[in-house]
Amino acid sequence: MEIENLNKVNFTKIIDNQEVSLFSLKNKNGFVCQITNFGARIVSFIIPVGTSGIDVILGYDSIEEYQNDDYYLGVVAGRYANRIANGKFILDAKEYSLFVNNGPNTLHGGQKGFDKVVWKARPFLNENNEEALELSYLSIDGEEGFPGNLQVKVIYTLTNDNEIKIDYNAVTDAKTVLNLTNHAYFNLKGAGEGTITSHDLSLNADYFTPTDAGAIPTGEIRSVSNTPMDFRIARKIGERINDDYVELIQGIGYDHNWVLNKESNALSHVATVSEASTGIQLNLFTTEPGVQFYSGNYLNIKKGKYAKSYPTRSGFCLETQHFPDSPNHEDFPSTVLNPNETYTQTTIYQFEVK
Repeated sequence: MEIENLNKVNFTKIIDNQEVSLFSLKNKNGFVCQITNFGARIVSFIIPVGTSGIDVILGYDSIEEYQNDDYYLGVVAGRYANRIANGKFILDAKEYSLFVNNGPNTLHGGQKGFDKVVWKARPFLNENNEEALELSYLSIDGEEGFPGNLQVKVIYTLTNDNEIKIDYNAVTDAKTVLNLTNHAYFNLKGAGEGTITSHDLSLNADYFTPTDAGAIPTGEIRSVSNTPMDFRIARKIGERINDDYVELIQGIGYDHNWVLNKESNALSHVATVSEASTGIQLNLFTTEPGVQFYSGNYLNIKKGKYAKSYPTRSGFCLETQHFPDSPNHEDFPSTVLNPNETYTQTTIYQFEVK
């Protein structure tokens, strides 16, 4: 499959005095997942179709392009994925101020979040003889304004069930807040092969969290009933994306957190996306209470992988997470991590060709 042959030389570089590289995972069915330890990013995911392959992940051909990326393509976002209002939160009566990088708010960890650091990489085979990559990073106390020395580990496994399985683990030496996710952009037609509005999406969620004009949750948890936010039965992403509905007008499309129908931290099937033209289907499983569905409204990339462009709505994200701005909403699921606790999360993107 020629499409998988991203040049590893283009991903080999020293950044912050640490070596960056490109790692390839393959399974017994011919699926390929490529990852760089710069930002712990998924670079490509190639699905064998016929005698060739379809790469369903938006990305770039070189590490330099990732260094200049403003779209968080494929990253592990942290310390706090999504937004924190006004870059401030209070823990034990102490106010913490973060770097503000999204209007008045903090987005995906601040100026130099987990997407812009080099992670230590360790490829290995798991007990099922599946290829995996462990990425680890120490976020020091005060980094981007967050308290506590935080040791983070992310393991990507390409299973023989055609899954990208992502296991997250973190511990801290001081009380802090933490919200991690993966920010891969998918296009089930193939990256750079048009928009994702023809994809069918179902989301197992009765409620979502409305936002203000700055994409900060208002605190309301609103029913999806009788709104274009209702994906409990599969609908095309583009079917109602331009409706005269304030949430869609503010975000120029979908960019919201859905409250998943699931029991606490049980690993559950929460979403399905399919594209009839290729027969590719994505099933999403997570232990998290929420998922940010983003329809790529602000994408405008002139040159991605294989010289393809990524215009508006040419990729979608399903970012499993705790809710945006949770530290400032007592009734949202807590994102506080204490020194005697271990943060764990599992998310699985499982693929099949119909």
